Amino acid sequence: MNYYEHTLIARPDVSPSQIKQIEEKYKKIIEGNEGNIVKFETWGLMHLSYLIKKNKKGNYLHFKIEGKGKTIKELEKNEKLDKNLLRYLTVKVKEHDLETDYFKKNDETEKSK
Repeated sequence: MNYYEHTLIARPDVSPSQIKQIEEKYKKIIEGNEGNIVKFETWGLMHLSYLIKKNKKGNYLHFKIEGKGKTIKELEKNEKLDKNLLRYLTVKVKEHDLETDYFKKNDETEKSK
């Protein structure tokens, strides 16, 4: 089994219930193709570095996956057709970092501002 980190950027006008549907849809695809989701994170609505399809912001979803190459091929095939997604990125990693939450807000940094 290989380890992957997979990030989706959904359109900013997508409702929270639609984000939940997107999450469930891709979880089913991963698990249906011999994959395993190690960790799932919703990073929320964030600014994009540049305009993508006339959007300045996007909703980020991040999966940490164990699976085979065919799992990723099937996942990306479905994402190409999904009109609610702006972009997606898959990166193969040697091991998962399950300790660090990169986009979690720290109470200490919020208090100091």
